[in-house]
Amino acid sequence: MHVADTGVSTQGANAMIDRQKLETVLGRRFPGARHDQIAAAANAIMGLEDEWEEVSTYDDFGYKMSGHCVDSCSLAREAQAGTEFRVLRRRTCLTA
Repeated sequence: MHVADTGVSTQGANAMIDRQKLETVLGRRFPGARHDQIAAAANAIMGLEDEWEEVSTYDDFGYKMSGHCVDSCSLAREAQAGTEFRVLRRRTCLTA
């Protein structure tokens, strides 16, 4: 599969999502959904960048993974086995 098939362009550090392709993917994944539901889901996905930020390093968490994590956490085991995850957190709102 190449990137053009997914509607995602990965040039540079940020990925750009093509809205029409996103709606097509959502429509195929949820065939019984109404058009307004697909549009609402697409709006939410398109707005993720504004509300959420990627946690990209262990330093972002404020701690390091230990051997104990791998023993007790299925996500840590998956990561150690080579599975890649994208972890997001809600951006903090700065009020003036």
